[in-house]
Parts: sequence; structure tokens; C-alpha cells
Amino acid sequence: MPTSKLRLGPLPKTETVKLTVSLTVTLKADLERYAALHAQTYGEPVDAATLIPHMLESFMARDRGFRKTRAK
Repeated sequence: MPTSKLRLGPLPKTETVKLTVSLTVTLKADLERYAALHAQTYGEPVDAATLIPHMLESFMARDRGFRKTRAK
């Protein structure tokens, strides 16, 4: 299944902290599918847990309401 770019591009190397998160079964399955597609698109294996912080960061960067509160 050829694909163009995904919204989440190649992952940068970053310092991390551990956080436990509970997900619905459906969301976990979707994340795993996204991870497989990401690996296929960018040629590097990645698991769903590695994608989550990058997805959250991307989401928060695009949230206007959140950006407004950060600017204050």
C-alpha cells in the first residue's frame, strides 16, 4: 500500500521520562496500525509506545487554545 507523507514525520531522538497511560483496545490497535504504516513509510521499525509522545506533542502544537495559554 504506497503512501505519501504521514502527518507524523520521521521521529527525532529525544530525552524521555516514563509515564503510564491506559488506552482503549480500539485505540491501541489503531496506534499499532499507525506504527506499522509509519515504519513502512520511513523505513525504520517503530512501536506504538514510541509514537505516542510525538503524536501528543504534534497535537498540542496545533491546539490554538493551548498555545494561547502558553503565550501568557
